[in-house]
Amino acid sequence: MTQVLFDYTLRLADTSLILGHRLSEWCGHAPMLEEDIALANLGLDLIGQARSLYTYAGEVEGHGRDEDALAYLRDAHDFRNILLAEQPNGDFAVTMVRQLLFSAFMHPFWFEMCRSTDETLAAIAAKSEKELAYHLRHSGEWVIRLGDGTDESRQRVVDALAALWPFTGEMFETDPVDKALIAQGVAVDPLALKETWEETLDHVLEKAGLARPDDGWMQSGGRSGRHTEHLGFILADMQFLQRTYPGATW
Repeated sequence: MTQVLFDYTLRLADTSLILGHRLSEWCGHAPMLEEDIALANLGLDLIGQARSLYTYAGEVEGHGRDEDALAYLRDAHDFRNILLAEQPNGDFAVTMVRQLLFSAFMHPFWFEMCRSTDETLAAIAAKSEKELAYHLRHSGEWVIRLGDGTDESRQRVVDALAALWPFTGEMFETDPVDKALIAQGVAVDPLALKETWEETLDHVLEKAGLARPDDGWMQSGGRSGRHTEHLGFILADMQFLQRTYPGATW
């Protein structure tokens, strides 16, 4: 039980951290000041979730690793985030589409996790669900604006959907870790959320004058430590200070 709970919590933490870091890369580069602040706040929400999850994962593991050790002192193959989270920001349309695809899943996920039999995860879920509701609304409104905007903005959304869609299947995968915790009421069955996820996307895309891409072959492997080349570059940036000055404190 201890190992599967650690693995499950670590996956959630890694995904939140990596996507939060991706969003932080927009600081000072967003198309307008208001959006610069909004994206930073989205990133901070995700990093805050990661901190809570890492702290709990460290307690479950019992080896004395805290949130900093888990975030900064593991290599790429030790990370368990989904591949969607590590995909490059691209242009603004890519970032908003990525956020919509992710948030449309994670909002109902955290909502259901509020009923987890694990009290700590349920408490984290109660806070995260409210944050993801805003993430979903914000990204959805932007996808509608862009899709229903100029020919250029519409094409960029279409291209972003086509590029990112193959990374969505991993969100609905289950393995022995998930199944063991689902059976105990600790975890949520992601397949049970797929219909809600699709309905949410259809609602947004219809308003944008767009349609969901057809399902096809899906990328996978992030939750098992098999990542794209992008993760290494993220960690090189994120872990530089800790790796250069081990044990440094402010």
